[in-house]
Amino acid sequence: QVQLVESGGGLVQPGGSLRLSCAASGSVSRFNAMGWYRQAPGKQRELVAAIASDGRTNYADSVKGRFTVSGDNAKNTVDLQMSDLKPEDSAVYYCFAEYYITDYWGQGTQVTVSS
Repeated sequence: QVQLVESGGGLVQPGGSLRLSCAASGSVSRFNAMGWYRQAPGKQRELVAAIASDGRTNYADSVKGRFTVSGDNAKNTVDLQMSDLKPEDSAVYYCFAEYYITDYWGQGTQVTVSS
């Protein structure tokens, strides 16, 4: 079994920064990729950023230049540094870890950007 535990969400003003962290534990020693999705009320879950085990990254167009994803293969952790946050970034952020055809998910952490 695999468990993903997220931390770092909260309330921040527009233009502010937050850092999300996720740690995976369990039966998988190394994932193919890890990253973050988000889901706002009434919207579909969308990919925010991902990092593959070889270090390649992928970002949603809406967060390019503002968010940075980083990972540690040895520790099975993934972080998301978010800067210049906007109200439209408000959502529940979910950590995910991909192992071949199986995706594992965290419980989600709320990010609210509001003045």
